[in-house]
Amino acid sequence: MKWLESRILWGSLLILGGLLFLLQNMGLIQFGGLFWALLVGLGAIFFLSIFFNNRLNWWALIPGIVLSSVAILIILGYLVPGFADAWGGSIILGGIGLSFVIIYLLNRELWWAVIPAGVLISLAVVSGVNNYLQDIETGGLFLIGIGLTFVLVAILPGPQGRMWWAWIPAGALILTGLVLTATAGKLFQYVWPLALIIGGGALIYYTLRPRNT
Repeated sequence: MKWLESRILWGSLLILGGLLFLLQNMGLIQFGGLFWALLVGLGAIFFLSIFFNNRLNWWALIPGIVLSSVAILIILGYLVPGFADAWGGSIILGGIGLSFVIIYLLNRELWWAVIPAGVLISLAVVSGVNNYLQDIETGGLFLIGIGLTFVLVAILPGPQGRMWWAWIPAGALILTGLVLTATAGKLFQYVWPLALIIGGGALIYYTLRPRNT
């Protein structure tokens, strides 16, 4: 649509938004949460329109989806008191991570987008887990999330084929995360016995398996 491409229109909206923010900060006017959700939503539409008009402008997805997440958060916070305080971090971080997921799905040559996507989504999960399971070692959970991110880097197709090197940081991060998580609570008494059983079983399997001669 032509109006989405109008720089004069969007420039005017940016100026208007800046003036409204200034007037509210000065205490001259007060607006409700839904008004700001609408204003932030217009900003999201602006950046998303840049991307949809030219798919090469993949960078516009990041502010577009982030602003969309902020608008959704404002609306949910208005409808459900206390929601923003509990889930604000998860929604914003998850929104940023989602933007990198979409960037990769649209262009497999931008394989590096998987890494910030995994890191940010892991942070979103950790932030959400803290609301309910405060006894869990979230540092270990975060490392496991990053490790799984490198697993995706290893198995997903890239511009130059599989990137097997990613299995090294994946294994190290997942193992470190499991150790931190296990030693921080009651999981310790289960993880290490299971690890020994799995390791012993793997050793026996590779020793006894038939070999082609």
